[in-house]
Amino acid sequence: MTCPRLEYRAADDEHEFDHVRPYCTVTKEFVSPMKADICNDRFDFHHERHCDVFKARAETPPADDD
Repeated sequence: MTCPRLEYRAADDEHEFDHVRPYCTVTKEFVSPMKADICNDRFDFHHERHCDVFKARAETPPADDD
């Protein structure tokens, strides 16, 4: 299973790339290919238990938009 929060993009708001790059939708930033490999279930990675970014987001209550 691949990370449900990881996307591959060929551009950002300012640049176009020669190849797609991994983008984390939780942190809203590009991540290294090595990090993406780990996030894509290498080494029996479990997103809800092992991803520090995902765990921190789950522990932080959502902001009120009111």
